[in-house]
Amino acid sequence: MLRLACSEADKQALHYERYHHPPPRVQQRMEALWLKSQGLPPHQIAQLCAIAANTLRAYLKLSHTGGVEALQHLNFHCPQSLLNAHRDTIEAQGRAHPPQTIHEAVAMLAALTGIHRSPTQVRLFLKHLGLQRRKAGLLPAKGAPEVQEE
Repeated sequence: MLRLACSEADKQALHYERYHHPPPRVQQRMEALWLKSQGLPPHQIAQLCAIAANTLRAYLKLSHTGGVEALQHLNFHCPQSLLNAHRDTIEAQGRAHPPQTIHEAVAMLAALTGIHRSPTQVRLFLKHLGLQRRKAGLLPAKGAPEVQEE
């Protein structure tokens, strides 16, 4: 197990950040390292923080290479759609000439951007732009008021 060499300032930073840092994952990391700085054995730290021993080792390696600042950085993979590069064009076209069906929207996006997506992906992308489909209801054609009251 890696040794943790913490100065008193680092211990105070860990103690503060384990309750006040916004993402809970960072709070968990700070808690684990703070407990390590207090001299608890690794199996007890893993049990108290509800993490695996390998996770604790990863936290220790991360703090060893980058210090407390490295523990505060989260690297979550968030893929971005290729359609985001054409967002303004798609939104302007969608507001000027709203498609009647989702298949028209798929064809519109393919013509504008050259990117082909499934109807489900196009529907979600248009929803994120604020372009939602509108349902049209049927109006009765020349209904007789007497018949409608019955």
